[in-house]
Amino acid sequence: MDIQNTILNLREELNQHNHNYYVLDQPTISDFEFDVKLKQLQDLENQYPDYFDENSPSQRVGGTITKNFATVAHDYRMYSLDNSYSKEDLLEWENRIQKVLGEVALEYVCELKYDGASISITYENGKLKRAVTRGDGFQGDDVTNNIKTIKSIPLHLKGNFPDKFDIRGEIILPFAGFEKMNQELIDIGETPYSNPRNTASGSLKLQDSSEVSKRPLDCLLYFIIGQNLPVSSQIDSLDSARSWGFKVPNETRLAKNLNQVFQFIDFWDEHRHKLPYETDGVVVKVNQFQFQEELGFTAKSPRWAMAYKFKSEQVSTRLNSISYQVGRTGAITPVANLEAVQLAGTIVKRASLHNADQIEKLDIRIGDEVFVEKGGEIIPKIIAVNSSKRPVNSTPTKYITHCPECQTELVRIEGEANHYCPNFYGCPPQIIGRIQHFISRKAMDIEGLGGETVTLLYNNGLVNNYADLYNLTVEQILPLERMAQKSAENLIFGVLNSKKVPFENVLFALGIRFVGETVAKKLAKHYKNIDSLSKATFMDLVMVDEIGDRIAQSVIDFFDNPSNQEIISELKVHGLQFEIIEKTNPNATNKLNGKTFVVSGVFEKFTRDELKNSIEDNGGKVGSSISAKTHFVVAGDNMGPAKLEKATSLKIPIISEHDYIEMVK
Repeated sequence: MDIQNTILNLREELNQHNHNYYVLDQPTISDFEFDVKLKQLQDLENQYPDYFDENSPSQRVGGTITKNFATVAHDYRMYSLDNSYSKEDLLEWENRIQKVLGEVALEYVCELKYDGASISITYENGKLKRAVTRGDGFQGDDVTNNIKTIKSIPLHLKGNFPDKFDIRGEIILPFAGFEKMNQELIDIGETPYSNPRNTASGSLKLQDSSEVSKRPLDCLLYFIIGQNLPVSSQIDSLDSARSWGFKVPNETRLAKNLNQVFQFIDFWDEHRHKLPYETDGVVVKVNQFQFQEELGFTAKSPRWAMAYKFKSEQVSTRLNSISYQVGRTGAITPVANLEAVQLAGTIVKRASLHNADQIEKLDIRIGDEVFVEKGGEIIPKIIAVNSSKRPVNSTPTKYITHCPECQTELVRIEGEANHYCPNFYGCPPQIIGRIQHFISRKAMDIEGLGGETVTLLYNNGLVNNYADLYNLTVEQILPLERMAQKSAENLIFGVLNSKKVPFENVLFALGIRFVGETVAKKLAKHYKNIDSLSKATFMDLVMVDEIGDRIAQSVIDFFDNPSNQEIISELKVHGLQFEIIEKTNPNATNKLNGKTFVVSGVFEKFTRDELKNSIEDNGGKVGSSISAKTHFVVAGDNMGPAKLEKATSLKIPIISEHDYIEMVK
């Protein structure tokens, strides 16, 4: 068996299947068959590390941790676009162009304006080299590791591509994926994301690329820039990019004149709500590159392109009342209850008012005629009040002072926008929300038990905290509404089966404020068991990589609470996993005993976590920051300048990845 060729063939085949599925939307094998081939590739790459390739499809699952994103200068500035809001604006734009070019035969390319996060991706010799956010246009953040997890972005190109070029596009979050992510948050009592654009943008700056890989991000590409490109027009460049493997939207059209541009605009102004992603306008570009070069740029924008912005669809309706919701953390969210009205193809009855500051800023009152639009085409929001139609006897809205569920007086922490109910252990929505979080997929993943059933169990007095789930019996559950023998047995089986869930998931399930899935893994790995974690001091905690003051204090407050201590004791009795199961490395040595290492940068042979694990497996210790006690700094590409400066000033040896490998051979 020729191992190298087998690996190369698997990579090529998997790249093609990714392209078929995520770019062409024409899968040719099942998900199961794809996963089998991917597992085969991963096993071979693990067995034969000499054939490692940073652009292998196996690397799309992520795992690299980037604590500080390096700032990178763009080879070609990323300009912003001038905006127009009427067809008259576009006619004036054409007149300005013709004054520069004269009476030439102009063509225009019409593209939908995608509402996402701008990205510039560099390819060298057909391989993805680097991905940088727009930033200020001159420089942005290097988010290469996160971009590689987006499956519609090719890691290797095909066809006759230039040796080096940049391609620009928009990272987007399609509606279906956004709604699914929000539903998962709602199911566990968390606040949903506000809109797809901000969520997509925020995803690019997540420190753990494996978390990015779980988000259904997509990338639509629309502009190539570089030296000596084999194309002479915008439309040709898009066709070429499509042939090289990029996902270029099919909605793009070539227009021979502005009348055809207006037809394109009119069509999509009406049909844009049928698209699977956000769009807020049309970008019109002069097609011929020779004319683009002649027109050039202003200080901020290209003269050869113009964005036509659709008007946000707005409606007016009556505010009937304001209700207040309580989340599992006690955060209060005010909700506007509206006279039902149709907006962007859906019936809207409610809109978020966010917090007390927003209500005060809008001076919104019961009975007001309000203007509503869909933020990001999905989340309804009130943008203004029609004060001319305000009732004569109207009075200002007074934000509630007590919890609507348990009547406890609300508190507002300095520097935070939300009010909170402090009755953490006695307020029904908070109790139910914590149990719903506990059973969720990324936590205990209890099959047969959903959010509605949790509410039913609580309301019938069968559970008052998540430890009570392990005392349930089929006989107790059967009398409940819509509960049959089989579903009751499945619920109990799911609860019992959850005892096998590993410690890091259990820790996340406990619902410690600010301890999300990634932080729970960090704490579990560092402290090994719940007892060590519960005894950690504030200083101990903040010394753990990625644990800040706010998380540390929250962990201490959680374990200081007698109710939490009692619940954990009960869960221990029920046999949940409160200790990490160590995986023994047969190649472990004591070569690095007594040595402390700090890891910084991006590596070829290891992910950062793999390198840290290797150090610990060989008896060394991994530090989170450089100090006089650090023995070595292992430096990869894009090492943080602050760490480099500190290591140099303390005269700490800086070694390469190769040096480290030689050290532990």
